[in-house]
Amino acid sequence: MNQAMNFNISVFFIITTVYLCNFSAAKNDGSTFSGTIIFNTVGRPNYDFDIYSLPTTSTSSSNHKELQVTDGISVNFNGYFPNPKCSPFSLLLQNHTLLKTPSSSPLTEVIYVTERNGTSSIYYDALLYDAPLGQLRARSALEFPTRIQIPLLVNQQLGRLSMKDRPSLVGEFLIYVSTHEESKVIRKSWAAVYSTHLQTGWTRRLTPIGVADFSPAVSPSGYWTTVASYGERGWSGEVQELHTDIYMFLTKDGSERVKIVEHGGWPCWADDHTIYFHRRSDDGWMSVYRAIIPLLGPVFSESVVVERVTPPGLHAFTPATSPGNNDFIAVATRRPGADYRHIELLDLLTNELKEVTRPISPYTQHYNPFLSPDSTRVGYHKCREPCNLRKLDHLVLENIESPIHGISLFRLDAPFPSFSPAGDRIAYTPLPGLYVMDLDGSNKREVFQGMAFSTAWDPVRKGVVYASGGPIFASASTDVDIILIDVDDPNLSYKRLTLGGENNAFPSPSPDGRWIVFRSGRSGHKNLYIMDAIDGERAGIFRLTEGPWTDTMCSWSPTGEWIVFSSDREDPGGYSFELYLIRPDGTGLRKVFQNGSGARANHASFSPDGKRIVFTADFAAVSAEPISDPHQFQPYGEIFVANLDGWNIQRLTHNSYEDGTPTWGPWFLKPVNVPQPISGPRCDFTDCRWLNVNSKHGANVAPVASTQIQCV
Repeated sequence: MNQAMNFNISVFFIITTVYLCNFSAAKNDGSTFSGTIIFNTVGRPNYDFDIYSLPTTSTSSSNHKELQVTDGISVNFNGYFPNPKCSPFSLLLQNHTLLKTPSSSPLTEVIYVTERNGTSSIYYDALLYDAPLGQLRARSALEFPTRIQIPLLVNQQLGRLSMKDRPSLVGEFLIYVSTHEESKVIRKSWAAVYSTHLQTGWTRRLTPIGVADFSPAVSPSGYWTTVASYGERGWSGEVQELHTDIYMFLTKDGSERVKIVEHGGWPCWADDHTIYFHRRSDDGWMSVYRAIIPLLGPVFSESVVVERVTPPGLHAFTPATSPGNNDFIAVATRRPGADYRHIELLDLLTNELKEVTRPISPYTQHYNPFLSPDSTRVGYHKCREPCNLRKLDHLVLENIESPIHGISLFRLDAPFPSFSPAGDRIAYTPLPGLYVMDLDGSNKREVFQGMAFSTAWDPVRKGVVYASGGPIFASASTDVDIILIDVDDPNLSYKRLTLGGENNAFPSPSPDGRWIVFRSGRSGHKNLYIMDAIDGERAGIFRLTEGPWTDTMCSWSPTGEWIVFSSDREDPGGYSFELYLIRPDGTGLRKVFQNGSGARANHASFSPDGKRIVFTADFAAVSAEPISDPHQFQPYGEIFVANLDGWNIQRLTHNSYEDGTPTWGPWFLKPVNVPQPISGPRCDFTDCRWLNVNSKHGANVAPVASTQIQCV
């Protein structure tokens, strides 16, 4: 068996540097950034996504094996089949960069988003096979094609880090979403549509300043682009279906922008006057709709004819079309009683749905279909099969490219990390359990088996870790207590420092190791208290805050001067949480910054010098339509740092997931991944829970053809 060559071709562009202000002007206080920030992203460590495809012409999908198109490295998603006449491959051939391949070798091309090397990028892959695609049966032909891989867009071209999304190609121009320009307004998304010339790197913003656009799609002629957008209205905090409309504008420069559909998302074009999109219907089902744009006269939302094309009784969304195809579209579906999202083809004449992926891999989530220009293949992304996982594919610590010099940034595969005082160990809580490990991933061991969250190391007593023992996200009266664990004791002894439950959580010790600040619901409301770090509340307790609101997620500064915490005291029981500082004696209460109406900032932690805080917040709103991702409770959390006076807010992470529970360690860790052998199930995440349907009404579901996991 001959393993074919893999080509990695670097394409160099003219790099343009864009200077962007922060949320507020930075103060030069003479200090520099240093250390390591570790955080968790809900579900993301289990997203082993690759792009696959299947033929659309088969009458029985179970007779075909999925073609894995991307290379099994990191996370690859949101693909696009370029038109062969204007693909990057043909551009390279025109420039004689590559030798022409034999005409008998079929070519599969895909442009896609990839998260590798600690950042988000857009890649192009071309796969050449020794047999026609329809005859690919041999394992060798499927696993060892010749792969040509080209990074089309890297962060250095745009001048700063960003998330990328929903790429497509128009001639020599790449159209895509990026978050590299600040909105300069708290809770306004940074997502905007850009056009980059592939040969020069020249980039133009197509989205108006002050507006956020999602899910761009280019018309078959390339003349028009549609997006899902709030317009100037902005995000209102929704985390399920976004309250966006469909806008249309000229692809060349973003001009002639007009709203064509009220209430819709994820548009795609069948021809230059027909688009499909999704929205939640009045009967509660996510459904796909068709919009007919008038050939003559002005175009505005009232002149566009909109009709529903998917039937009630199931959720259908993220539609996909191909140029001039009026016979069928591809959709993702969630049928009643099903836990998995699958790809189906909707016959536009008979209104019948044909299952594509369920007969092949019934127990896998499938996302965001896209069709080839000739309509013969449908692509999508899903978790790669277990036999295609690399032996060290799981990253317990994934290095994320940091936008701040002197700071290394890592994603941990579990929440609530904390550094030991020496900076050589990490404690964290996978929910359930509490674990500790060395920074290189070695000596990993469980030190507490019950449900626990929010860890903190004692700064004086070596090996002592504090945690919250009990259920997370619980009422003020729930049985949760602060526990102390000696992780160096062979017997793993621990004791409870609080008595009687009442949701005692988020312990943080003073720098001298004498006291612990924590949250408690003992008064009927969650407020802050201070108690002895060794004997707990048995030695007495001091109430730090008091009121009919929630004060929580507290952290004691390394200097001992301040305690930072989150509070909804300005709107008790509402959505908004803001960050406050208070002195340990209860004086000096002040807000760190004004979040803006309805904003959330949580899980603050101090820098090692006590001059800054790292926290998670919705300051950048959402970056993509939540329905295009697996389930996220809060698909807006990003990691930020700021000075204690609220100045110099800087965004560290860019994605469409929920980043949270950051901690800031004293030492700069080498920015390399820390892998571990895979243990336990992979792809252990759920689809959007708000799509769950327990009833059995609606379209009938045919019996599953195969229940065995099939590896290519």
